[in-house]
Amino acid sequence: MKNKPLQPAGYLQKILTARVYDVAVESPLEPAKALSRRLHNKVLLKREDQQAVFSFKLRGAYNKMAHLTAEQLKKGVICASAGNHAQGVALGAHRLGTRAVIVMPTTTPQLKIDAVKALGGEVILHGDSYSDAYTHALTLQKKQGLTFVHPFDDPDVIAGQGTIAMEMLRQHQGPLDAVFVAIGGGGLISGVAAYIKAVRPEIKVIGVQMNDSNAMIQSVRAGKRVTLQDVGLFSDGTAVKLVGEETFRLTRKLVDDYVEVDTDAVCAAIKDIFVDTRSIVEPAGALAVAAIKQYVARHKTKGQTYAAILCGANMNFDRLRFAAERAEVGEEREALFAVTMPEERGSFRRFCELIGNLPGGPHNVTEFSYRISDQRKAHVFVGLTTTARGESSKIAANFKRHGFPALDLTHDDLAQEHIRHMVGGHSTLARDERLLRFIFPERPGALLKFLSLMRPGWNISLFHYRNQGADYGRILVGIQVPQADDKSFAKFLDTLGYAYVEETRNPAYRMFLQA
Repeated sequence: MKNKPLQPAGYLQKILTARVYDVAVESPLEPAKALSRRLHNKVLLKREDQQAVFSFKLRGAYNKMAHLTAEQLKKGVICASAGNHAQGVALGAHRLGTRAVIVMPTTTPQLKIDAVKALGGEVILHGDSYSDAYTHALTLQKKQGLTFVHPFDDPDVIAGQGTIAMEMLRQHQGPLDAVFVAIGGGGLISGVAAYIKAVRPEIKVIGVQMNDSNAMIQSVRAGKRVTLQDVGLFSDGTAVKLVGEETFRLTRKLVDDYVEVDTDAVCAAIKDIFVDTRSIVEPAGALAVAAIKQYVARHKTKGQTYAAILCGANMNFDRLRFAAERAEVGEEREALFAVTMPEERGSFRRFCELIGNLPGGPHNVTEFSYRISDQRKAHVFVGLTTTARGESSKIAANFKRHGFPALDLTHDDLAQEHIRHMVGGHSTLARDERLLRFIFPERPGALLKFLSLMRPGWNISLFHYRNQGADYGRILVGIQVPQADDKSFAKFLDTLGYAYVEETRNPAYRMFLQA
């Protein structure tokens, strides 16, 4: 920064006089009742996801632009952003009647690109990260004489974000032990910390970063700004390779502590927020809640009051499936195993009975994938619901004691992201195979009923099931049925009473699964 750095009193004045309410609203500070009960601490959610652009970023962007001269506004503004700051600049420019050029990384979710265009912004896609887009934006700024609106490293932007803390302390004047804030480039936490430490210094300000995008944490540890070679893109709103010069100065001086969270923890936090608010935030918006959960578990606190800033809700719909699947593992509400069992009739049924009698239950099956591939041993991919952290290792040991050696895959990224979807393939052992898609009611005993009614001479050669959270489960089953048993098999299907579609002649089955 060229000017002399602002002192805390200077930032307090800038925050108190910031112009944000032409475009922003005072967002609610709401209790997360369900999460508070689970954690035995009071959790408050600052709902910045309810702003017009579904993010806090319009505060700082507009405050910066509102302080520009008429001549600067006439020429227009430019910014680099992964999406939320871009929407804030586009909205502010529209309100102030000026041109806005927005340089965004090519990795930006389409939802954010479309939103910026809808607000009148001129979108240019460049590079894989914010830092790449930033460099290109500086080049365009010089060429076209535009004013650069920095997403975080600017006193006016920082002051605009600081109005969130001003609102929070006005909305909640009782005890507040800590405020948890997501960090990308550092603009939000700098503004929040500047206000809180000036007004109520006893409140802890705790910064949160993804473990694969932790430029600020590494910089604070090193005592200087550190540039990351690569950043994880799951939380695209905080994927910054190099934090700001001014934000580093403020964060290093004012922030009390830091928490790093991983993808699974963030997905679990997205679900927690949905349970309490019925709203879906983006990954960056859930970082603070993930950190509170981790902080409580680490420090074993009770009866304290914590606030989390839900900083954004620009979530691509396509990401919801991934977030929902990883949420269960992130909360350790699902355990994954590779189980080895004898390739003999009845072993599948014995295993299902064992699951029903595991200690600490009930343990519902969330996933079951199997394809016959060996005459002696079967390898099965199994998912089970769990009720407590650290339970997966105990379940694996229990399986082994009962003759089913199991590999605990609960924290194996390869298994979670890929292997679970690839169990199967061609098999020369699957003779006389009939393939059927069933719809089972999601209730205890539905699978055992299926197995009990099967003839002893029929063998399951393929099985795939994944709980999708509905009242009915969709199951794919391969059963080896000799042609002489066709009538008996038809009677079995009729007695079973479950809806089904036979897929034995399906071309996809023939290409990928049938030898």
